[in-house]
Amino acid sequence: MGETITYVGEHLRIGNLGHFFVVLAFVSALLSAIFYVKAKDDSAVEKKIGRWLFATHAFSVFGVFVTLFLIIQNHYFEYAYAYEHSSLKLPLRYMVSCFWEGQEGSFLLWMVWNAILGLILIFTAKRWERGVLAIMALSQVVLSSMLLGVYVFDGYTLGSSPFILLREKMDIPLFASAEYLRNIVDGTGLNPLLQNYWMVIHPPTLFLGFALTIVPFAFAVTSLFQKEYRAWIKPALPWALTGGMILGAGIVMGGFWAYESLSFGGYWAWDPVENASLVPWLLLISGIHLMLIKKVTNSSTIAAYTLV
Repeated sequence: MGETITYVGEHLRIGNLGHFFVVLAFVSALLSAIFYVKAKDDSAVEKKIGRWLFATHAFSVFGVFVTLFLIIQNHYFEYAYAYEHSSLKLPLRYMVSCFWEGQEGSFLLWMVWNAILGLILIFTAKRWERGVLAIMALSQVVLSSMLLGVYVFDGYTLGSSPFILLREKMDIPLFASAEYLRNIVDGTGLNPLLQNYWMVIHPPTLFLGFALTIVPFAFAVTSLFQKEYRAWIKPALPWALTGGMILGAGIVMGGFWAYESLSFGGYWAWDPVENASLVPWLLLISGIHLMLIKKVTNSSTIAAYTLV
C-alpha cells in the first residue's frame, strides 16, 4: 500500500460544500419531478411537496454557483477549474467570464436561469403548474447530472465536477509533495480571445435565451397530457416571445464579440458554435408565428407543437 499524503494548504471544505450542493440539487430536482407527477390536482399535498423540493433545488443551485465563484475569485488553484480558467492578473469583470469559460460553468449558468424561471412559474403558471414544473425539474435533473462527476459501472464517469482537485485530474510527480501548492503560483488564465467586455454579458444573455425556450415546450407537453390543444397558447406565448427576443439579442452580442476578437473579418462566419445558437432561434421564431396562427384560427396544430 502506498503512503497517504496529507496535503498542506488545500481549502477542501469549500469544495466539499460545493459537491454537497450538486448532489442535493440533483436529488431535490428528481424528487420534485416525481411529486409533481404524482399530484392528482392543485390541492394535493404532493404538489406542495413538489414546490418545496423545487425551492430546495433552486437554493442548492445558487449554492453551487456561489461556491464555485468563491473558489475562482479567491484563486484556490488546488481546484482544476480555478487553475485552468483564471489567474492572479485578471480583473474582476474577467473573473466573472472565467466562470462560464468551461463546460461545467456553462451547464451551471444554464441551471441557474432554469431555477429562477422555475421559481417564477411556481407563482404564475396557475393550473398548468404541475405539468410545467415537472418538466422544468426533469430538465434540471439532466443538467445536474452533468456536474455530478461520479463513477458508475466500470470506469464510466457521469458528468464532470467543477470541484475536482488538480491532483485528482493530473497524475504528475508534483503531487508527490505534501506542499505542492507552493509551486503553483498562478493559474493558466482566461483565453485571450475571451478577455473582452462582450464575453461578460454575451454568455448570460445567450443562456437565458436557451433556458426560456423550455417554458413554451413545458406548456405544450402539459397541454398534450391534459388534452387542451389550444388553451396552452395564451400562457406560453409571452414566454416564447421573451425567449426569442433575448436569444436573438445574445446572438447579436456574439456577432459583435466575433467582430472585435476573432479573425472572421466580419460579424458572422457560419461557425458551428454560431449555428448552434442560430438554429434554435429560427425554430423558436417559426414556432411563435405558428402559435399566433393557432391562437387566432385554431389551425396549424401539429406544426405548432412540432416546432415548440
